[in-house]
Amino acid sequence: MDYIENRTFDELAVGDSAELTRTLRHEDIELFAVMSGDVNPAHVDADYAAADMFHKVIAHGMWGGALISAVLGTQLPGPGTIYLDQTLKFRRPVGLGDTVTVRVTVAEKIAESKRLKLECLCLNQAGEKVIIGEALVIAPSEKVRRPRVALPAVRINARGTHLRDVIARAAGVPVRVGVVHPVDGDTLTDVAEAKAAGLIDPVLIGPAGAIHAAAAAAGVPLGAIPVQDAPDAMAAARIAAARAKSGTLDALMKGAVDLAALVRTAADEGLGRETSATHVHILDVATYGKPLLVTDAALVPSPTLAEKRDMVANAAALAQAMGIRAPKVAVLSASETVDPRLPSTLDAAALCKMAERGQITGAMVDGPLAFDTAISRAVAAKRHFGPVAGDADILLVPDLEAGALLVKELIHLAGADAAGIVLGLKVPVIVAGRTGGALPALAAAALAKLLVRRPFAGQAASPSPRAAE
Repeated sequence: MDYIENRTFDELAVGDSAELTRTLRHEDIELFAVMSGDVNPAHVDADYAAADMFHKVIAHGMWGGALISAVLGTQLPGPGTIYLDQTLKFRRPVGLGDTVTVRVTVAEKIAESKRLKLECLCLNQAGEKVIIGEALVIAPSEKVRRPRVALPAVRINARGTHLRDVIARAAGVPVRVGVVHPVDGDTLTDVAEAKAAGLIDPVLIGPAGAIHAAAAAAGVPLGAIPVQDAPDAMAAARIAAARAKSGTLDALMKGAVDLAALVRTAADEGLGRETSATHVHILDVATYGKPLLVTDAALVPSPTLAEKRDMVANAAALAQAMGIRAPKVAVLSASETVDPRLPSTLDAAALCKMAERGQITGAMVDGPLAFDTAISRAVAAKRHFGPVAGDADILLVPDLEAGALLVKELIHLAGADAAGIVLGLKVPVIVAGRTGGALPALAAAALAKLLVRRPFAGQAASPSPRAAE
């Protein structure tokens, strides 16, 4: 067992010293910023730091000060030390990858008060002084020897990274979006944010009086955003669909209207395709190394095999628009063995065979897979599955109930941010999330923009001529 042991006042002599050595990592800077709240861009913004006076990311000055405190509190004098005063002079910056040696040396003993003056010195790997100073402490008078406490493992999870990447990818001319029945403050806030970000050029379609009242209540200035009056939600959906069919709108956006009713109305008004309209969540899970798409957790309650085929195609088209060239689709089930008692395993086997025969293209498909096998490389390695396992881009859930549970668990237990979109119509339908502030709404608008700028590829899953014979 490792122990921490102090050195009492009587045990110390002038000239005694102790030291530690640390190499500055990016994680150290992030942890210090989180702990202190100091987000000075010189420390946390690489682009800014590159143009700053040191031309690189540097450590917070007090990171070195904290290392001095660590030596005083754990080595010399060690446990029981009372910190009274500290002076620090910063001579050189400490950059990423620099190795700093922190040394404290007893400079003076004050017997009547059991105090020590200690010289504090921090040197970089070149032997250059980066910090100098002096500490004043009350040294312990009693011997302390304690087991060293094991610190918890800390993982830095930067929220929203994947969604921000989607937004950055969608730079350019905004898409024309019809917002259906936006009579609530959340939708109007999302619209204003997406317009300000240059993602959409919106028109609000619904009861004009209710829209203006909701905007006023939410403090959202509509400015030059046009409002097209419609008596109710379904009338607004029909108007929006007609405008999209005529080519004056590129996408629709769900407001305070039932999603299934909106999609059904849009299809009835001429926006339908031969394939099914399905919903895809894009989840930014901080503990997963890339975006995770889940379908369908919002629109199709009990999908047929044909609808699952379309879900794969729609999600694959979205993934490709996001820059994922060959998305990996994990067909989820409670069992990884095909079992007639579990219809989801039969569907998984059928989808894999369809992909093998070219009836589903543009994606790698494997299943049935359990959730842990689909997303954990460690679990997948033990179970000896193919390239989809442990590295899934898309999770195809058995039904809406399972999907909704999964998505909400990831949001509320894993801290995920989620954006949503409906594909399979002639135009995408934006479904803004309600977690993580404005980011999910911006990401949903960016997804629509990426799809509009890229031809829809969902038809790739249509049955081949051979299959129809």
